[in-house]
Formats: sequence, C-alpha cells, structure tokens
Amino acid sequence: MTTSYAFCLYVAGHSERSRAAEANLRALARARLPGGYELEVVDVVARPGLAEEQRILATPTVVRHLPLPELRVIGDLSDPPRVALALGLPDEPPGSRAEKEAGGA
Repeated sequence: MTTSYAFCLYVAGHSERSRAAEANLRALARARLPGGYELEVVDVVARPGLAEEQRILATPTVVRHLPLPELRVIGDLSDPPRVALALGLPDEPPGSRAEKEAGGA
C-alpha cells in the first residue's frame, strides 16, 4: 500500500524566494516520493482570504495535507534533509543518491 502525499505551497507573488521554494519542494518530492504527489501553489497576494482561512502568517509556507496529521514548514525549503524530516517524507529510494553523485539521473 502506498501513501498519498498532498501539499499546498503558499507564496507571495512571483518573487525569487517564492520560485525557489517551489523548485526546492518539487525537487525534494521527486527524489523522495517516486509514487507521485499532489502540489497546489497558492499566491496569497491573489487569494488573501484563503491565506487567512488557513492561518498562513508567513510565506513561503508549505502545508502537508496528506497523510495526516497536517504539517507545516516555513521558509524557502533550501535544506532538503531538514525539510524532508519536518514534512515526514520517506528516505530517498535506494540507489538514487549514488546515481546523482555519479552523474546519473
């Protein structure tokens, strides 16, 4: 049985920090979640009501909706091991790190 992962990334506009957070989260999810994941990106400038409803106080913020319990991480997500731990992501699949270090996939 595989676990489904669903994330919502709250950003403020199209700033460099917002783009970096999205790129970092996508790279981490590709590496750690080979079975796939869902990601919604919400611009809190365009949708302030949703940010208020979800109690988003700072951006960028990623919310892991699934699997429960819901978890949150604030920041540009530039420290993959720390973000993976905070979001409860599984370890990288065997061999993926060695392939990257060897210049593979």
